[in-house]
Amino acid sequence: MSSPEAAVAEAGFATARRFAVHARAEPGVMPRVLELFAKRGLVPDRWQSTRDASAMSLSIDVEIAGLERDATEYLANCMRRIAGVELVLTL
Repeated sequence: MSSPEAAVAEAGFATARRFAVHARAEPGVMPRVLELFAKRGLVPDRWQSTRDASAMSLSIDVEIAGLERDATEYLANCMRRIAGVELVLTL
């Protein structure tokens, strides 16, 4: 018999999906990233953003549970199309 964790992994889910976003430090970037989740009725479990004033860059780390791999990749691709976003990694 498999564990609940194994069943979740087999179904294409992970305990948590993480997005690491690097962007220019512009006011519209954070709400545009958050909007991608809100439009789908999702609330991230963790959100942390840090602005590096010297480099004029913004780092956003988002963690959310229960996303399928396809949804994770779709959201990451949507983030990559946001003006000002330079890099999106999924973990």
